[in-house]
Amino acid sequence: MTLLSRLARCYYKVSHLPEYLAPLLDLGLRLYLASIFFKSGLTKVQSWDSTLYLFSDVYDVPLLPPEVAASMAASAELGLSVLLVLGLFGRFAAAGLFILNGVAVISYADLSDAGINQHLSWGILLGVLLVLSRGNWSVDAWLEKRLR
Repeated sequence: MTLLSRLARCYYKVSHLPEYLAPLLDLGLRLYLASIFFKSGLTKVQSWDSTLYLFSDVYDVPLLPPEVAASMAASAELGLSVLLVLGLFGRFAAAGLFILNGVAVISYADLSDAGINQHLSWGILLGVLLVLSRGNWSVDAWLEKRLR
């Protein structure tokens, strides 16, 4: 075996080491995003009168009455965040929060550039979970192994 082939084998082994961190990164993303949306849902529930005011006079949610939109947003933020942390129906939860995030951007006309960038970052991270998530450390992965 030549030195070049040894170096190539060594490089190949070392270059795949970060793949072992994928489940940790996936879990970290799920915890980070769930924390953001869960806190937002708690804020909505804890000051419901303010939430209703925002949904009726500040946000312009298309197609839905303000009370329905507020209830759906709070329920989605709380429920989907829990599912995301557990990794139970993880892609469904990421898709739901992705849509909610998009509706939030569309509905709030006075969103600053920094706010748009923040929502864009959350959308990208939710998209990563939706499309690329391996979810090895999740209830979904555990169930999949049991149901095969």
